[in-house]
Amino acid sequence: MEPTSEVILTEDGRKQLSKELDELKNVKRRDVAARLKNAISYGDLSENSEYDDAKNEQARIEHRIDQIETMLAKASVIDRRHVKTKEVGIGSLVEIRQVGSSGKKQEYRIVGPAEANPDNHMISFLSPVGKAVMGRKANDVVIVSAPAGEAKYRIVSIRK
Repeated sequence: MEPTSEVILTEDGRKQLSKELDELKNVKRRDVAARLKNAISYGDLSENSEYDDAKNEQARIEHRIDQIETMLAKASVIDRRHVKTKEVGIGSLVEIRQVGSSGKKQEYRIVGPAEANPDNHMISFLSPVGKAVMGRKANDVVIVSAPAGEAKYRIVSIRK
């Protein structure tokens, strides 16, 4: 992420990051501090794997806290009430089906890269599918270019 780049989030994404930040600051920090205190009590730190593990975990937690705070400070939050249903935009819930296939419909929420999670059907507007559907309307056919080749999809519906 570039230092000055805007972070685009849905309201749900902002809430999820805020919740994660709260958990990191108020639970995980305390847990790792207790682990460090316990490891230090063993004495010699030069060969203390518990201490090393706790220090590494502390660094990971602090890095993630910094990362989330930076994202939230630079966030442009998309209000779901302003999400259009006539054309695909950030925040849209898009249902697509591959053209020429009897395959099932696929449904994706179009989000910014910071909250993309394909396993949860949240795809970035910068992903191959996201790029193909942005600004398009229901019943449009789009071509998705991916490493496995090109595929045609019909936009079945667009919802908030």
